[in-house]
Amino acid sequence: MSIAPYIKEIGRGKEGARSLTQEQAYDLMSQVLDGRVTDLEIGAFAIAMRIKGETTQELAGFLEAVQERCTPLRPAQPIVVLPSYNGARKLPNLTALLALLLAQEGVPVLVHGPLHDPGRVTTAEIFHDLGLPIANDGSDVPHAWARHEPVFIATEVLCPPLARLLDARWVIGLRNPGHTVAKLLDPTRGAAALRVCNYTHPEYGVALAAFLQHVGASAMLLRGTEGEPVADPRRLPKLDVFMRGVPRPDLSLTAQDGVLTELPVLPRAFDASTTALYIQSVVSGEKPAPQPLVLQAQCLRRALEHWSETSVTEMTA
Repeated sequence: MSIAPYIKEIGRGKEGARSLTQEQAYDLMSQVLDGRVTDLEIGAFAIAMRIKGETTQELAGFLEAVQERCTPLRPAQPIVVLPSYNGARKLPNLTALLALLLAQEGVPVLVHGPLHDPGRVTTAEIFHDLGLPIANDGSDVPHAWARHEPVFIATEVLCPPLARLLDARWVIGLRNPGHTVAKLLDPTRGAAALRVCNYTHPEYGVALAAFLQHVGASAMLLRGTEGEPVADPRRLPKLDVFMRGVPRPDLSLTAQDGVLTELPVLPRAFDASTTALYIQSVVSGEKPAPQPLVLQAQCLRRALEHWSETSVTEMTA
């Protein structure tokens, strides 16, 4: 089977392109992930979608296809999922610090993303330098949680066909819908995960908010730091919490306004080893944690507590 009919619809240019239904998007992505299309078709799909942009229905279909092919996880309690796909270019990558702040409070944390990026410092590299667990398969994950440690799982382990689609970037030179979907993954399939979803441009924030409501997700949405799911250590961004797709202003936090009067002490370099040493000094209490990350961790814990209380109430009703 060919995806040419779909490419014909989405590839008519920014003004002439037609959007796919959720079912069509699911079928298209299923064929791509299962290797039933040519490399030329994958390139055409990637470029066409990059020009057109994804709709809520298309994202839902793409995500459904990807999650069906993920290593399934069945945690015993609600977890926080941190998708880490951008890494650091100018600032220290503090996704691992957020994961540790949560784990210190007994929250199971799953971080997923690439192991390496030729132009950035990945969270996987920082996990390695911190001596934190990197899962070889799904069975390693609960063992890390039992030790109250956050765990990193590479995309190629979590979902090999998605990793292959993401790697098309190094040939084409452009990101594709796989990169958007990767940041929305829930390996528990809605059973027990609070996703932290981040965006870099305001218009994507609006689109992702609509998507989270459409699929009924429990998630935190924020403008991330260099594309990572962590608050800017210098100034708290707006943290929007959704519970089963419903916006919850009572569980969310507003952005910090006004002139900054104090900046956190951050490492001058952002390589993996320097960042790991800084994170270790914060976790040990030698240095204070940046307040925006503390507030983000607290916000996530409150959301999880509310979710757990609501689930128990529903089960006993």
